[in-house]
Amino acid sequence: MPTVDVMDETFLVVARPRLAAIFADPAGWTRLWPDLRLSAVTDRGDLGIRWTVSGALVGSMEVWLEEVLDGTVLHYFLRADAAGPDGAPVPLTPLRAAAESRRRHHDAKRLALALKRSLENGRAPGEPPPRGPGGPGTR
Repeated sequence: MPTVDVMDETFLVVARPRLAAIFADPAGWTRLWPDLRLSAVTDRGDLGIRWTVSGALVGSMEVWLEEVLDGTVLHYFLRADAAGPDGAPVPLTPLRAAAESRRRHHDAKRLALALKRSLENGRAPGEPPPRGPGGPGTR
């Protein structure tokens, strides 16, 4: 069982293809997760992508994009262990594992909220979705 186990979901009023394009570009992965090296295992197009993870952690990561109402739910999963100097998984104490999981969860939420801010085009909560690029009217 991995010592770092993160699950998160965030609703964005953004068309699924627009959100999928952000995660589909391998050049952007380093920018999104600078201390991780990702290798795509399953590219599901607009549904998301699964990776194997190396670098600071060793394990797997997934972004699943679920079309819901007038937007997309961004589901994020990270299941990994800390990596030792040789890249092999190393055990963490329960306290360090909890701290790393908490940090990675905060990072995931920060990323999701940054995407929400940039892609929703300044849409105020409760307002209709934008009709420009990325809005549901562009599906």
